[in-house]
Amino acid sequence: MTIDAALTELSALLGDRLSRSKSDLEAHGASEAHFAPAPPDAVAYPESTDEVAQVLRICHAQGCPVIAYGAGTSLEGHTGAVAGGLSLDLSRMNKLLALRQSDMQAVVQPGLTREVLNRELRATGLFFSVDPGANASLGGMAATRASGTTAVRYGTMRDNIRALEVVLAGGRVIRTGSGARKSAAGYDLTGLFLGSEGTLGIITELTVQLHGQPEAISAAVCGFERMADAVDAVVAVIQIGIPVARIEFVDAETVRAVNAYSGTDLPLRPHLFVEFHGSDSSVAEDAARFGEVVADFGAADIGTATRPEDRTALWTARHHAYWACLGLRPGATAIVTDICVPISRLAEAVEETRADIAASPIPGPILGHVGDGNFHAILLVERGNESELAEAGRLAGRMAERALRLGGTITGEHGIGIGKLAHMAAEHGAAWEVMGEIKHALDPANILNPGKLVPGP
Repeated sequence: MTIDAALTELSALLGDRLSRSKSDLEAHGASEAHFAPAPPDAVAYPESTDEVAQVLRICHAQGCPVIAYGAGTSLEGHTGAVAGGLSLDLSRMNKLLALRQSDMQAVVQPGLTREVLNRELRATGLFFSVDPGANASLGGMAATRASGTTAVRYGTMRDNIRALEVVLAGGRVIRTGSGARKSAAGYDLTGLFLGSEGTLGIITELTVQLHGQPEAISAAVCGFERMADAVDAVVAVIQIGIPVARIEFVDAETVRAVNAYSGTDLPLRPHLFVEFHGSDSSVAEDAARFGEVVADFGAADIGTATRPEDRTALWTARHHAYWACLGLRPGATAIVTDICVPISRLAEAVEETRADIAASPIPGPILGHVGDGNFHAILLVERGNESELAEAGRLAGRMAERALRLGGTITGEHGIGIGKLAHMAAEHGAAWEVMGEIKHALDPANILNPGKLVPGP
């Protein structure tokens, strides 16, 4: 049993849709993060569930690792072929298979991206809500249990997936869940595969929940003298129950980066970006209540955006913040951290993180989806500087430890991959071993994305 033997069989099956070109291998072995490239031995481009099943039967028989690949936007090394093998690129499985408008659901293939889905839904009055910023594939978003700017109102991928079709390691095809909103029929297998990062099976079809496009949308941005005041304002807004659709935080360094990158002219101070969805009257009322609350925390320069083009510019600037922050230190690479804590401990977590970074020799702008307690520090490290890389690792490790001490989690949305394996035992204890046992039961040959998420064999 060898990888080469598997690739010989796969070449006969897929023809020119099995690539071994250097450019393809390099593209599928790289990532947007700092991890060293880990190219596969080949890249396959299946076009149907049946082909995925045939690929997995061959790879299972030959012991060839298989790494599912969507849009390649992951940040924790999820798609690197750390043990070699086959990158299974699902980008050609990109169709909207069915629209169940009365149920507000869509059946999609995993390679369809969220932006394309929403373009196809424009005329229906519906939209898919999960917005991680990047134009990620829906299969990848499910596999990492993604969330993003709108999770505070509409939930994460966990809340917006009703059913899955999954191909298991040996090629068996199963379906989980249904179109019903709830079920008490057995184990929640849909929930099991959500967030499994391609280690338990390959998702080949998803039934996603849609939402009605709001009648009115209003966005606002406001600045604060102190970071603590901005975070305390977020906590107050959430605790009072103002129904924000998005509430994002950026610190002064992120504002400086965004101004330079996106051409905005925000004052150099911490800011909140907020959006409200509803009717004309409810949006106006929510925005007014929000203004009253944040004024108590010293909010200034409150600006609103009701025209679509103004809102688009505001959220485009926020979504491009990662690339903007890279511009603060040209040529640097980024260690992008990701923790989530209970909302009551958010201010404490952010302030401690800010103090840690201020005492270190490397810059680290802070931003995040603070409406659900999730924030990031973008640690900017000089390429090739091992001491800075070690310092970034220390800071990221302290953030993970802080999240657990405050009753939170080491990752709110980026997942584990290889980047956060070292902290899984601390968060889950014996439950991490159970995850490994589930992995072994479904993938005894350990061919599905080996080296990621769970303990080693």
